[in-house]
Amino acid sequence: PRDGAYQLYVTAVQPEGLGDLYAAYEQLKAKLLAEGLFAQEHKKPLPAMPEKIALITSGAGAAVQDMIRILGRILVMPVRVQGTEAPAEIAGAIRYANRWNVADLIITGRGGGSIEDLWAFNDERVARAIFASEIPVISAVGHEPDVTIADFVADVRAATPSNGAEIAVPEQADVRALLLSLENRLGQAERKRLDALASRLNELSA
Repeated sequence: PRDGAYQLYVTAVQPEGLGDLYAAYEQLKAKLLAEGLFAQEHKKPLPAMPEKIALITSGAGAAVQDMIRILGRILVMPVRVQGTEAPAEIAGAIRYANRWNVADLIITGRGGGSIEDLWAFNDERVARAIFASEIPVISAVGHEPDVTIADFVADVRAATPSNGAEIAVPEQADVRALLLSLENRLGQAERKRLDALASRLNELSA
C-alpha cells in the first residue's frame, strides 16, 4: 500500500554477473601465476611437422569432428569434458599420453559453453598435468572470448577447437612453397657444383 514499507534481510552479497565459480577461477589463477606455471620460459615449441597428434576431448562432441576434418588421421583419447569426473579423466589422459609417448603433440579442449560447462579446464589437476607434460600441449577450449586456466598453462592457446587443429599442422600451400624453394636452391647448388667440377676437369685436361 501507499507509504508502506518493505524489508530485506541480506545474508550474502556478491558482484553482479560474478559468482563463486569466478572467484575460485581468480584465486586459482593467482596461485598458479605465483608458482610460475604461466611463465613463458616453460612454454615448449610445437613440432613443425607433427607425425602423431593426440586429441584429448569428448569422443562425441562437434569439436572432435571439426578437428578430425582438419587434421585427418589422429589419435583420439576420449574423455568426459564436463561434470565432476571430467578433470581427473583429462589429467589422466595427459599423463597417459606422456607415459607411453603416444604422440609428439597433444590438443585438449572442447566446444563452447557456459563457465560451468568449461569448468573442467579450470581445474588445478588439469593445469598441473598440462604443466608437467613433456609433450607440447595446445589448449583449445570454447569460443574465442573464453579463457580458462588450461589456456594459461598450455604451451599454445587456440581460440577455438578448429583453430587448435589449424595451429597444430602447417598449411599445405606453405609446405608446397617451402618444398619449391628448397628444390630451386638444391638445383642451383648442384648446377654450381657441376660447373666447378667441369672447370676443374678442363684444368686437369689441359
